[in-house]
Amino acid sequence: MKSINASDLWQWAYSDFMSNALRGVLAEYIVAHAADCTHCPRTEWNAYDLQTKSGLKIEVKSAAYLQSWEQKKHSPIRFDVAPKKGWDAKTNHSAKEASRSADLYVFCVFSAKEKESADPLDPNQWFFLVCPTSLLNEHLETQKSVSLSSLEAIGLERLSFEALSTAFAYIEAAQVR
Repeated sequence: MKSINASDLWQWAYSDFMSNALRGVLAEYIVAHAADCTHCPRTEWNAYDLQTKSGLKIEVKSAAYLQSWEQKKHSPIRFDVAPKKGWDAKTNHSAKEASRSADLYVFCVFSAKEKESADPLDPNQWFFLVCPTSLLNEHLETQKSVSLSSLEAIGLERLSFEALSTAFAYIEAAQVR
């Protein structure tokens, strides 16, 4: 039997960045890049998605107007924010009570609305909203999902990729002190 080539597998299985599952992983990578935490590989199913060098735990959520499938209209922008019984990959234990395990949520929106020019690999076609988990807990309590308009109503602002990188640099500097 011919051995499997990893790059052939990746191209075959993981080249549709418009798909919900892969777009979510791409959003995590984009945020990891902005937060300078690509130093360790992604851990599947962990209680949070990323951890910065200073220990900040980040949950990344993504949504898009466009999908892989044929659409009659753009998808509404909604995010899952339900408290969960998170699993800790380091200890192999699940939490006894549901909570939001991260310190910070980053909501990522792939903002392209025309398939012909959509490129999920272009960070300029995304915008981001950064939210301390304490703000979610205060305003959304145990709510399971939230719309983009509701996030903006509690004061979150849309950030470009460059502004996201700057925001993380500021947050990291504030944590070190």
